[in-house]
Amino acid sequence: MYDKLLKIVTSLGSPKVLLAGDFMLDVYTFGDADRISPEAPVPVLKVRDTQYRCGGAGAVAMDLAELQAKALCVGVIGSDPNGGILKDKLIKAGVDVSGIIMVNDRPTITKQRLIGLAQHRHQQQLFRIDEEITDPLPDEQNKKILQTYREKLPQADIVCLQDYNKGLLSASVCGEMIRLAKQAGKKVLIDPSPRADYSKYTSATLITPNRTEASIAVGFEIKTAENYPDAAGELKKRLRLDAVVITLDKEGAYLKTDSISELVPTRPRNVYDVTGAGDMVLATLAAALAAGVDYKSAVQLANIAGGIEVEKFGTATVSREEIINEIVSQNRGKSGKIRTVETFLTELNWHRSQNEKIVFTNGCFDVLHRGHIEYLKFCKDAGDILVVGLNSDASVKAIKGPDRPVNNQLDRAAVLAAMEAVDYIIIFDEPDPLNLIKQVKPDILIKGKDWEKKGIIGADFVKQHGGQILFAPLVEGKSTTGIIEKVKSLKKQG
Repeated sequence: MYDKLLKIVTSLGSPKVLLAGDFMLDVYTFGDADRISPEAPVPVLKVRDTQYRCGGAGAVAMDLAELQAKALCVGVIGSDPNGGILKDKLIKAGVDVSGIIMVNDRPTITKQRLIGLAQHRHQQQLFRIDEEITDPLPDEQNKKILQTYREKLPQADIVCLQDYNKGLLSASVCGEMIRLAKQAGKKVLIDPSPRADYSKYTSATLITPNRTEASIAVGFEIKTAENYPDAAGELKKRLRLDAVVITLDKEGAYLKTDSISELVPTRPRNVYDVTGAGDMVLATLAAALAAGVDYKSAVQLANIAGGIEVEKFGTATVSREEIINEIVSQNRGKSGKIRTVETFLTELNWHRSQNEKIVFTNGCFDVLHRGHIEYLKFCKDAGDILVVGLNSDASVKAIKGPDRPVNNQLDRAAVLAAMEAVDYIIIFDEPDPLNLIKQVKPDILIKGKDWEKKGIIGADFVKQHGGQILFAPLVEGKSTTGIIEKVKSLKKQG
């Protein structure tokens, strides 16, 4: 799973997502709340800062942009200052807002949160003020919305409908959007609003209710694992969906398709704020499924992205780099030390982000002896992460002759992997490690003292990139060739 998820994240490309829904502006007013008002038993907020963030479908658009996907937005905002702020923030993120209509008869949906800071550091939401009109849109505006949707649909790889029940996605509009998308061969992902009647989502591809929303929709409380398959199966059957993903907080998500019915777990988190987690899950699923990723892998990535988001305050985005870092940090050491170059380079970037020094050395390491152990310990002590380039069997034969290696490359790699000093092993086929060194770009390149006057392959490249070359002391009388010759001598004597 580890290698697969890393490969998926690094190969998502830049899918285009047609996003229709309720666009909102989140306003966070931060202040010190150190005293109680003399006028009433309420805290006094002394304002220190005000931040504006995109909420609702706007949060999904920002999440998509951070994942390097392109959001094509369709929605309605007010012709007011808050609408201008929301639109500007989306434009700066590279979001296509040409399908967002500004109207005069309703305000931009705005949620203002008053955040008190105790001792200037502990953030606590004190109050929320909502400005909105949630009546269904007039017929004329619905027609304009659907026309814009039709125009943008051919450009999209996938469709997302983010429903907060604020008037845009009425039953007729939602149904028509689903019909048009399916007719065009596009997947339709739904983040539903809390409601008992989900019929307007019928024939979509996938729906992502949380535990509470799913409980309302199916008519029974989803408390235990025994309830998950029943609830997901009921929604899938009733709405004629390809997949159902019920998000379950710290437990992960339950995935139901024709061939899958299982809980996709996530790791426990220090939850700071759940605001925006559902938006992040929807955006990640959209980006992954648009890139052709299978449902289970897409849900695994969405779990990771949603988990990172809840550790942040308020509506926040999560980048591909953060997802990669999370995958690497969760799995470091679990996948063993032997890597392919492709998966290792992604992991290597994570180590560099932690300001760790990368040490590289290479060799055949055929018959390990005390000299090898001392040598590898020297290499490890020179930095933080030791990468060993191991000559493949073919490479060893080309260098040492037809009788070598004594041990095959998998056995040699396994023995090296058992050594505490070694962090990663990459097997290479070339006679020399130059190409591998260019890919790894080590901070320190090390060879034995006996190479000091021979000239080290890759030394010039490492120096050009600000790295250094070190020579390790040798243990006298210890060499693989010497051991092999001694064994041959003993056999003759026997």
